[in-house]
Amino acid sequence: MTYKIKLDFFEGPLDLLLFLIKRDKIDIYDIPISDITRQYIEYLELMKLLDLEVAGEFLVMAATLIHIKSKMLLPEDPEEENAEDEPDPREDLVRKLLEYKKFKDAAEKLHSMHEKNREMFFREGDGGKALVMSDDGENCFEASLFDLISAFRKVLNNFSKETFHKVIKNQFTVSDKIHEIYHLLAGNSRVLFSDLFRKASSKDEVIAVFLAILELMKIREILAVQTDFFGEIEIIRNPDVARDAV
Repeated sequence: MTYKIKLDFFEGPLDLLLFLIKRDKIDIYDIPISDITRQYIEYLELMKLLDLEVAGEFLVMAATLIHIKSKMLLPEDPEEENAEDEPDPREDLVRKLLEYKKFKDAAEKLHSMHEKNREMFFREGDGGKALVMSDDGENCFEASLFDLISAFRKVLNNFSKETFHKVIKNQFTVSDKIHEIYHLLAGNSRVLFSDLFRKASSKDEVIAVFLAILELMKIREILAVQTDFFGEIEIIRNPDVARDAV
């Protein structure tokens, strides 16, 4: 795969950590650093697999998490005085997360006020996600990039290892998949994210489909939406684009 995509809507490393914390209902003051570090690195590996351009700050955060994890794994020195008074290695990370969350919530509130007279509103409890109305009249909200990567991870895990080892001549490109998705949505108001991968016969084809989804989202031809927070993702045509075409 030589197709590389740069996403304008790419969130930062603190967004990813907050996503993992919220999804797994973790106490932000008592983060299980080993589990969070493992999941964070798995997401970076998926980004690398997809050939996404990952900013250096993501790698810096990965190193920070590994450093905190290593400090927490070190046994306390019984001969060291006031060993119990040592600061929690997670303390600085928690402070940064809380500070970032505070400013992010404030920014979302200001953005909500700015958009209040347009056809986009924000629903309480959905983390500031934008509500949209699909062509069939159902209200839903946009999924984040990390929601998409999480769903893609499930697709890869469900994809059989036997299929991965099939030797198949690649007869598709990301552009081909973009046209397939575009034409599929021309006849359907919405398609389940997982259904777009059902006919894939190789790992490369799975990746090509996902990159096509990201590219169509980037140019705002489609939206990835959910009816429930962390629920199943559906792909719909962008209602604004559909209205402009009329």
